[in-house]
Amino acid sequence: MDLTTIIGLLAGLFALVGGFLWEGGKIGGLMQQTAALIVFGGTIAAVMVSFPLVKLKTIPHALRFAFVRQDDHTEQLIEDLVGMATTARRNGVLQLERTASEHPNLFLREGIQMVVDGTEGPLIAQIMELEMDAVEHKHEGYAKIFESAGGYAPTMGIIGTVMGLIHVLGSLQQPTELGPAIAVAFTATLYGVASANIIFLPIASKIKSRSADEIQNMELLLQGVLAVQNGEHPNLVRKKLNSFTPVERYHIPVAKEGFDETAR
Repeated sequence: MDLTTIIGLLAGLFALVGGFLWEGGKIGGLMQQTAALIVFGGTIAAVMVSFPLVKLKTIPHALRFAFVRQDDHTEQLIEDLVGMATTARRNGVLQLERTASEHPNLFLREGIQMVVDGTEGPLIAQIMELEMDAVEHKHEGYAKIFESAGGYAPTMGIIGTVMGLIHVLGSLQQPTELGPAIAVAFTATLYGVASANIIFLPIASKIKSRSADEIQNMELLLQGVLAVQNGEHPNLVRKKLNSFTPVERYHIPVAKEGFDETAR
């Protein structure tokens, strides 16, 4: 599990509830079944109307994509591609057939298999880029579901509040109960805005962030496969692929005190 996602959600909820209790509120004041039914039931219904069933079935996959941390094998993939480049230069690309069939990364395996089969570089790039586009489109579909929920939830909260106020204004015969009743009505708005900005929209942002990382990783593999197909030197392959890593390899150290920057 990705602890940052879980900790972030819990921290957001704790901040809201903690701030409410700090001001002297009671936890029971936040527990309104009617408001929850209107906001979350209405949001779920609106999302169901907005997307076909085939898209809604991807919600479990989207949640797993957002909450399960993917292991970073970038360095190992670079080493594998450098090794493949070395083998291809020494013994020819046909020697990579066994490596292509046994490598655990499906995207890289299929790319190297096309190299072994003698597919031309431009065609390899086209096929792999199409697969990258398909993956990116799938992730965009994941994010749109939660973005849609994040857009509907505040509106449902306002609807719930208006419905509560209608009920309050219809009971003006008991003025002493107006304050608590209005407070209960505004709980729906709280549910809608809080769920959108702490749950739905952050999950959509996490999906987009993970998608960008995965697409960048696939771009690394694409460039590596093309480098192997072109017979590039292993050192050049390593240098090219290292540009995809987040390591600050070109960090410029701060000048020491007393250093004369004008000196040659």
